[in-house]
Amino acid sequence: MDAILLAGGIPAPDSALYSYTQGKPKAALEIGNKTMIQWVLDALEKADTIDSIAIVGCQDLQETLVCSKIINYQDASEDIISNFQKGANAVLKHNPAAQSVAVVSSDIPMLSPESINWVINASLESNRDIAYCVIDQKVMEGCYPDSGRSYTKLKDINVCGGDFSVIKVDLYTSKKDFWRKIFQARKNSFRQASLIGLDILLLLVLRRISLEDTVNKVTRRLNITGKALLCPYPEIGMDIDKPHQLELARRELTK
Repeated sequence: MDAILLAGGIPAPDSALYSYTQGKPKAALEIGNKTMIQWVLDALEKADTIDSIAIVGCQDLQETLVCSKIINYQDASEDIISNFQKGANAVLKHNPAAQSVAVVSSDIPMLSPESINWVINASLESNRDIAYCVIDQKVMEGCYPDSGRSYTKLKDINVCGGDFSVIKVDLYTSKKDFWRKIFQARKNSFRQASLIGLDILLLLVLRRISLEDTVNKVTRRLNITGKALLCPYPEIGMDIDKPHQLELARRELTK
């Protein structure tokens, strides 16, 4: 499977990481003797389920990044949906026969080849438009007790989101209305609420809905198919948004 590596995030002055990044991409942060994005690339390089990688962002690092699977770099914008679209176009240009694409964040440096292969294989088994990783709070805190992640509290489980998804190319190429709705709702909480439904939001607030029922109701509302992959690999959700998470990654990766 081909992958889109999203590496365009630049922390704003009010971000907790701004004192570390100083206007540069978060993916360029140093962890040990590598940049954060290089740690992710190393895992993608070793994963036998990944064929090629389109990177959106971090063009300034082209001369220093090492990975035989990189096909090209795309300019990044401030909008994650636009960045995904740029990456998808790059993948389709490289491989017009692509059926699914992995979408990976560059801020999960503990990512491992084993976790990548698990997600890809699980997504192929599910055969849905979107396969999205979630991690059980017990699994996350069992491995990273100081992770400081926030959790969605459901009827049957507490989960945090992962930063690795698999999307069918057909959803991108043929269901333009879906992407239009997502794009319009990206910065508007009222549009987001109307998109998934106030009834579903109320059930979430009251913890009266299970993980499976949440996915089924939301995907029906959006007229797509989807699967929440309960991932046993917490590194998929261990993204670096705060200084203590950066220090955690530096401890883990420089042992």
